[in-house]
Amino acid sequence: MRAMKKLIAAFVVLAVIGGVATWVVAGRAPGPVIEIPESIVVGQTGEIAITLETPRGDLKSLDVTLAQDGTTTTIFSLASDATALERDGGNRVRLVRPVGKRLYPDLKAGTATITVAAVRPVLFGLRESASTAMREIEVRLTPPQVGATSQFHYINHGGAEMVVYRVNPSDAASGVRVGDQEYPGYPAMGAGIATTDPSLHVAFFALLWDQDVNTPITLFARDSIGNESAANFDHRVFEKSFRASQIEVSDDFLARVVPPILQSSSDFRVDDPSNLLASYLRINRDMRGENNAEIKALAAETAPEILWEGAFKQLINTAVESGFADQRTYVHNGEVIDRQVHLGFDLASTAQAPVLAANRGRVLHAGWLGIYGNCVILDH
Repeated sequence: MRAMKKLIAAFVVLAVIGGVATWVVAGRAPGPVIEIPESIVVGQTGEIAITLETPRGDLKSLDVTLAQDGTTTTIFSLASDATALERDGGNRVRLVRPVGKRLYPDLKAGTATITVAAVRPVLFGLRESASTAMREIEVRLTPPQVGATSQFHYINHGGAEMVVYRVNPSDAASGVRVGDQEYPGYPAMGAGIATTDPSLHVAFFALLWDQDVNTPITLFARDSIGNESAANFDHRVFEKSFRASQIEVSDDFLARVVPPILQSSSDFRVDDPSNLLASYLRINRDMRGENNAEIKALAAETAPEILWEGAFKQLINTAVESGFADQRTYVHNGEVIDRQVHLGFDLASTAQAPVLAANRGRVLHAGWLGIYGNCVILDH
C-alpha cells in the first residue's frame, strides 16, 4: 500500500514537472514571422502589404500603426476588422491596407514608421507568443510637373487636336483631360518628332460632340501614388452644327436587315425574333452600345507611335452618306420609334467594290461586329 502511494506521488510529481516544462517551453515559442517590403513609397495614395506566418495562420491579435513626428495612428487592428486578412497558404496570412495623405491628412513629406505587432496563441490558447517588426517608409507628396511646348491649338466641336508637352518625371501617367474624359500621352519620338528627350510627349484629344464648347481642357500628370498636377494651355474651340436627319424604317428594310444581324450575333438575345420591329429597336440601342464598347476597348490597344504616312485617302468613287454625330430620328409607319447619334463617317460605294485602307495601320479587328456587319478596324 505504501509502495502504491509512493508510485502515485511520483506520477504526480512527474506530471507537475512535465506541465511546468510544457508551460515554460510554450512561453519561449517564437512569435509570428512578419514580412514587410523593404521599399515602400506612399503619397496622396499608396498601400502597405504585410505577410505573417504562424501555425495554421492563427493570430490572437494584430495591430499596425503609422508614426511620424511624434504622432501615432492605428491603421489596422484585428480586434475591429478580422475580415481584412487574406489566407495565403496554410500557415500564411496577408494584410493589405491603403495608406496616403488622402486617408491620413496629417502625413507630411519625408519618412514615417510602420510598426506591426502580432500575437499568436500557444498551448491551446493558454499562452501566447508575440513579435514586432518596424519599417521606415517614404512619404512623397511632390506632384509631377507638366507644361505645353506647342502653341495655337484649334479644336472643332466634335473634332480632335494634338498637343506637345513635357512631363517630369517622364514615366508619370500624363495626357489631356477634357471635362471628365482623359486622353493619354505618348513619347514624342513615336510621333516622328526628332528628339531623345524622354520627357517630351504628345497627346491627341477630342472635344466630344455632346460636350459643352466651354468644357475645361487641361494637361495632367499623375504618379503611381496619387500625386497629380494640371496645367492650362492655349486653345481655341470652334462651334459646329451637327446634321439632323430622319430615317424611314420600312417593313421591307426590317425583313432584309434584322434576321442576318441576329443570325450572325449568336450572343445577342431578343425576346421574340419574329417581332422584327422590337428586335430592330434592341439592335439599334443595345447592340449599338455593346459594339461601341468593343470599339472603345480596341482603341485602348493603340500603338505608342503614329503609324500613318501622309494624307488619308478617301475610298475611290464613294459619296458621303452620313457625317459624324448626325442626330438621327427613326420613323416607322409615321411614328417616331427611336433616336440615336451616328458616331461614324459613312462612305457609300457599289456592291462588291474593293475596300482599301485609307492609310497605313495595324489591323485590330477583322470579322463580324454587330450593327457594323463585316468590319475591319485599323489602328493608324
